[in-house]
Amino acid sequence: MEPALQAEHATSNAVRITNRNGRSPIVLICDHASNFIPKRFSDLGLGKRELESHIAWDPGALPVARRLAKALDATLVESRLSRLLIDCNRPLDAPDLICPLSETTTVPGNANLSLEDRQARIALSWQPFHEAVEQLIRDRLLQDRKTTLVSIHSFTPVYKGVKRPWHIGILHDEGRSIADPLIAALKSSGSIVVGDNEPYSPADRVYFTLERHGRSRGLPCAMIEIRNDEIGDEAGQRRWSETLARILAEITVASEREQTIA
Repeated sequence: MEPALQAEHATSNAVRITNRNGRSPIVLICDHASNFIPKRFSDLGLGKRELESHIAWDPGALPVARRLAKALDATLVESRLSRLLIDCNRPLDAPDLICPLSETTTVPGNANLSLEDRQARIALSWQPFHEAVEQLIRDRLLQDRKTTLVSIHSFTPVYKGVKRPWHIGILHDEGRSIADPLIAALKSSGSIVVGDNEPYSPADRVYFTLERHGRSRGLPCAMIEIRNDEIGDEAGQRRWSETLARILAEITVASEREQTIA
């Protein structure tokens, strides 16, 4: 791995932070980076095909995030355990925090969990992930470092039999300082189908990490969802990371210019 992406800090096996001291104001978050499930969970009763599919992680998201981190000199936070164990991008009261059914796939190892089992999953993955993000942002703000949160995800081209036309979606709430220029720049190519709060929106409760750590502090943030067939190979990952790196760098420069003028 490139020196700029070497792990500088990991609070547990559940989360990794790389390039902690990156110069960019952007902090990249990859909530669904991995499909890894520790052996003691017996793959939750699933087969290889299911564990390699989008129900277990966001395919292609981590390679894109890593390329972006290198290009921007940005910090990257990644979850290192499968979303099937527990979804770090959901509040603890979410019905899909631990899914017994994901899309149309039954997850036997998630059925009829006891309160003790649920608490163990929280302690294993959810809690260390959010504690790491919280500490990172707290440290940055104490150092008076400008901080913008951008989470990187991917989505399946077909969900419950319905095709999704978007190549990429930008999710946001009322804070649009990152989302609006991202959407405008992506649409300007004329060849990219861009979803504005599609295929998801914060109303679907998929904006939790950014709400918890960014919007609660008034920090700029946005969620990027790339259709996973667009980033299924290295060429696609390179193409999208280069496109997004250019746009995010331009947004950062424009923001700094406006603040200087102000």
